[in-house]
Amino acid sequence: MTLIKSISGIRGTIGGRPGDTLNPLDIVKFTTAYATYIRRSGKSTSNKIVVGRDARISGQMVCNIVCGTLLGMGYDVVNIGLATTPTTELAVTMCGADGGIIITASHNPRQWNALKLLNNLGEFLDKDAGNEVLSIAEKEDFDYADVDNVGKYTEDDTFDQRHIDSVLALRLVDTESIRKAGFRVIVDSINSVGGIILPKLLDKLGVAYTILNGEANGDFAHNPEPLQKNLTGIMDEMAKGGYDLGIVVDPDVDRLAFICEDGKMFGEEYTLVSVADYVLSHTPGNTVSNLSSTRALRDVTEKHAGTYSASAVGEVNVTTKMKEVGAVIGGEGNGGVIYPESHYGRDALVGIALFLSSLAQKGCKVSELRATFPDYSIAKNRIDLTASTDVDAILVKVKEMFAADPTACVNDIDGVKIDFPDSWVHLRKSNTEPIIRVYSEADTMEKADALGKQLMQVVYDMQ
Repeated sequence: MTLIKSISGIRGTIGGRPGDTLNPLDIVKFTTAYATYIRRSGKSTSNKIVVGRDARISGQMVCNIVCGTLLGMGYDVVNIGLATTPTTELAVTMCGADGGIIITASHNPRQWNALKLLNNLGEFLDKDAGNEVLSIAEKEDFDYADVDNVGKYTEDDTFDQRHIDSVLALRLVDTESIRKAGFRVIVDSINSVGGIILPKLLDKLGVAYTILNGEANGDFAHNPEPLQKNLTGIMDEMAKGGYDLGIVVDPDVDRLAFICEDGKMFGEEYTLVSVADYVLSHTPGNTVSNLSSTRALRDVTEKHAGTYSASAVGEVNVTTKMKEVGAVIGGEGNGGVIYPESHYGRDALVGIALFLSSLAQKGCKVSELRATFPDYSIAKNRIDLTASTDVDAILVKVKEMFAADPTACVNDIDGVKIDFPDSWVHLRKSNTEPIIRVYSEADTMEKADALGKQLMQVVYDMQ
C-alpha cells in the first residue's frame, strides 16, 4: 500500500492504515492543510472552493470527505461532480473561487486516488505553496470553524457545457471545416469522465463517433495509461477500417493520444507536436515542453522561427516556463496540450478540437499528417524503487559516467538528462509513483531502448 506526498498533490492506494495509504483520516488531514494554506495565503476573497472528481470507484467516498472537511473549515463548497481535470480548473476561475481540489489519480490503476490542489487561477500549486501545505499537514496546525461559520454546500453540473463552449469559442478551432470534413472517430474513454463530456464535444463539432469503454463506473477495462501496450482494443477496431481517427484519453482527460486510420499509433509524443505545428502556423511564437519530451517539438518550433525551451517535468513547471518565455503553445510529451488562449492546464478537449481543425484544413489522412513531422522514437522504461534505493546516489553516479564525454551535455535541473547529438536519455524519480522513470530518444526504437537499458543497468548494479 502506498501514500505519496509531494507538491503535485497527495496520491495513494485506497484502504489500509493511516499514514500508509490514502484513507479517510489522511484525506481529512491534507484537505484541512490545503484549506489552511488558502486561508493564510491572503488570496481568499470568495471563501469558495471547487471540488470535481473523475469516475474512480473510490471517488464518491473521497469526495464526501473532502467536501465535509472544507465545510468544517468554513469554506463554501461548489461540487461540480463528475468532471475532467481541465473542467475543474476552468470552474475555479469561472466561479471566482479561491481554489479547487480535483479528486483523481490520473493514469494510475483503479486502486489509486489522489487530491490535486489548485490555486485561485485554476492552476496547480507551485513548489513553495505545495511544500507549505505539506508542512501544515505535518504539524497538524489546524483550526476548524465554529458552528456559526460552517461553510455552505452547493452542486453545479453546468461546467461541462461551459467548458465545451469555451473550446468552441477559441479562435483557431475551425468548427465549420470540421463539420464539412465529415469525420468518423472512435474514442476510448476508459470508463471515466471522458465518456460523459467527449460525446457532447463531438456532437457540437459535427463529428460521428463510437465510444469504447464509455460507462463512467471507474472499473477500467484496461490499464488506464494511454500507451500503445494498453490500447490493443481500440487499435484493433481502427485496423478494421471505417474510421478516420482514434482518440484515447486518460481517466481525468488531461492526456490525449491519437491512432491513425490504419490502426497504428500516431504517437502520444506527437499529440503536442502536431497541435503546436498547427498553432504556430497561425500564431508564430515560442513553445515549451518538459525534459522528457521529444525533440520534434524543438524542430517544429524552429521551422516556424520560434524558440523552444525545456522545463523540469511537472505541469506547474511547464506553465511557469511558458509564462516566462511567452509561449503560445506548450505541454508534455505524455499527450498533454497546454494552450494559454484557453487556460494554463493540460486539456484533451482543446487538443482534440485543434487537431481536428488542423486535419480538416489540410484535408489529409492522419497517417499522412504524422509523416510530415521529424521521426524520433522514445523508449519509456521504469524501475520500481525499493526501500533501500538511494536515488540521489544513483543520479550522481550517472552524472559522473558522462562528465568527461565531450559529446554529452548533462542537465540536472530535474533528475539527470544526458543529451547527445543524435539522442538523449533522462532519469528522474517520479512525483506520482514509487519509481524511477527512464526515458530515452533516438532515430530508431532499438537505439532508444538500448540507451535506456544502459542507464537502467547502472541503477540495478547499485540496488
